[in-house]
Amino acid sequence: MSESTSESARTAVDSVVDAVRGLVNEGINRRVVVRDSKDDVVLEVPLALGLVAAFAAPVATTIGAGVALVGKCGIKLENRQAPAAQAEAEQA
Repeated sequence: MSESTSESARTAVDSVVDAVRGLVNEGINRRVVVRDSKDDVVLEVPLALGLVAAFAAPVATTIGAGVALVGKCGIKLENRQAPAAQAEAEQA
């Protein structure tokens, strides 16, 4: 019975690890892009880094987002993954 239990636990851990890897890869392939009113890029960072910064310094993140919006900057999430790779990821 212990073999069955350890096998179940190993399978559960493997699925969690795979899910986390998928989220990290998605965060790396997506970027937060801030553009000014002339459509010039002001800031471009991976989504994962943006989330870490938001959790590490929430007040600074809020102030920065407010300044960007008041200064007529646009904030977009862009996917940097190639369309073929994106289709493969969705099928897997």
